[in-house]
Amino acid sequence: MDNTIQHWESRIGRRLKLRDLHVLFAVVHWGSMAKAAKHLAMSQPAVSKVIADLEDVLRVRLLDRSSRGIEPTLYAHALLKRGHVAFDELRQGIRDIEFLADPTAGEVRIASLELLAAGLLSAVIDRLSRRYPKIVVSVQAGAGTLEFRNLRDRKVDLVLARMPGSFAEEDLDIEILFDDPKEVVVVGAQSRWTRRRKVSLAELVDEPWALPPNPVATALITEAFKAHGLELPQKRISASSLLLRNQLLATGRFLSVLPEFVLRHNAKQWSLKALPIDLGVKPRSIAIVTLKNRTVSPVVQLFIEHLRTVAKTMFAPAGSGIKPD
Repeated sequence: MDNTIQHWESRIGRRLKLRDLHVLFAVVHWGSMAKAAKHLAMSQPAVSKVIADLEDVLRVRLLDRSSRGIEPTLYAHALLKRGHVAFDELRQGIRDIEFLADPTAGEVRIASLELLAAGLLSAVIDRLSRRYPKIVVSVQAGAGTLEFRNLRDRKVDLVLARMPGSFAEEDLDIEILFDDPKEVVVVGAQSRWTRRRKVSLAELVDEPWALPPNPVATALITEAFKAHGLELPQKRISASSLLLRNQLLATGRFLSVLPEFVLRHNAKQWSLKALPIDLGVKPRSIAIVTLKNRTVSPVVQLFIEHLRTVAKTMFAPAGSGIKPD
C-alpha cells in the first residue's frame, strides 16, 4: 500500500472527524471557545478537547491565544480553506440527492444586480416557478460592485452581473449571456425634459443625477461625458436602492441612467421615459458568474438553462420566430 495512504489511514483518516472540523470552524468564526461552545450547545472543556485532539492528530498548532481572543495559525487557515470546500461538496451532494429524489424541487441561491433582478431575473423566476413550483429561489439583490465574496464563500451558487470587458479572475467562470445594446438617460414621466424633442448631454451637466454607487455605473457616466468633451456632472444622489432612485425620478427633478432592456420591460410600471440622447458608450456584458472547479447542483443547472433561454427570448431580433413561453 502506498505510504501516503497508510499515513492517512493510520494517523489521520481514522481520527479526523467532520464534527471536529465543524468545531474548529465555529471557534475561528466566533474568535472564542466560550462563544463557540454556546452556539454549538457544547461545554467549553469539550470544545477545548476537540481542538487539542485536532492539534495532536495534525501535529501542528492551530490556534494562537492572545488578549484579543483566538486567531487561526497559518496551519488552521490551510485546513479551513480545504475544509470549507469539503463541506460545500457534501452540501452539494445532499442537494443532488434531494433533486434525484424529487426533480421538481430544490434551492437556487443567486446574487444579482438589482437592475437585473428587476428585469431579466424576474422573468426567469416567473417562467421557472410555473413549471417547477416547489423550487425555492433565494436572491441577494444589490448595487453590484463586482465583489464575489459570497460566491467564493459558497453562500450563493451563481452571480448575475454586468461586466466590464477587461474583467477576469482565475477562480471564476464567466459566461456572457448578451451585450446590453444601449444605455439610456431616464427621467420621470413628469419631467420637463420629456417635452423636449431634442436634448443634448451638455444641457444636463448641472442637473441633479441619482446614480447607483458601483464602478460599472461610474465608468459608464465617465465614458459618456468624456466622449462628448464634457466635465462630469455632480452626482447629487448616490443610492444603491433602485426603489429610492425611482421615487426621486418620479418627482420630475432627477435624472439617471438605465440599461435599455431594463427600461423596456419596466418603463410603464415605473413611469419612466428615455431622453433622446446617444451616450456613445460601449455595451456592457451581462454574465453568469460561477466558481471554477465546482459542480453546481442539477437544480442550479436547470435555473441557468432557463436564464439562457429567457435571455435569448428578450433579445431575439424582430422576425426571428423566438417567442416567450
